[in-house]
Amino acid sequence: MFSLEDRERVRERLLEHARADSRVRSAAVVGAEGRGELDRWSDIDLTFGVADEESIPEVLADWTRQLGEELDAVELFDLPVGSSVYRVFLFPGNLQVDLSFTPQSEFRARGPHFALLFGEVSERQAGRSQSAAAREEFGRGVHHAVRARICIERGRLWQAEYWVSALRDHALELACRRYGLDGAYGRDFDRLPPELLARLEVALPRSVDRAELLRALGPALEALLHEADEVRELADELAPGLRELLAPSLE
Repeated sequence: MFSLEDRERVRERLLEHARADSRVRSAAVVGAEGRGELDRWSDIDLTFGVADEESIPEVLADWTRQLGEELDAVELFDLPVGSSVYRVFLFPGNLQVDLSFTPQSEFRARGPHFALLFGEVSERQAGRSQSAAAREEFGRGVHHAVRARICIERGRLWQAEYWVSALRDHALELACRRYGLDGAYGRDFDRLPPELLARLEVALPRSVDRAELLRALGPALEALLHEADEVRELADELAPGLRELLAPSLE
């Protein structure tokens, strides 16, 4: 595994590269470093603002080539989020590096864990409201609950387990919103109150068996409904129909 010295060396080289690239106007740390929680196992999370007139795909291509040639970085995958593109790299020693690039006019903190290193942040308001984000989170959970039960009925039990677990994760993410935590990728799940986590623990399927999957679906769905305070009216409207998914038979 990478050493702390390896990580610091790569981090400093990335920032040197950013300052030398005239297309990059701003930089900030996010992730564990942005939260002030850097530990032995933390990866590197940097986000950059790119001049609006420049092409982010071209910037990404140049960075990927140069990091590969200079530091033996391997590109893993991209994650587009709005106008931003996150590219995940693996460096020697299994050091993960997440770099995101955003047009400078939209470069801003997208969460509480953002520390500007150089440049400026945009004053333009983000277009997506908190209520819209909560509704999407809840809506995805509802979708997963329905798909889980349909897969159980079809006998696609491994797929059903996938949807039950995804439903449970959305309930946990809504809980993180309620407590002001970061639920993305399970980052702050372990910070939730123990009694809440105990209620969700029973939503873990103990086997890929029809009866067990149906049992686990119940507490996962109830947790989603319980944590839906930001969209309470919608949750209450849908709750009776959703609870029908828990009936022993849908015939």
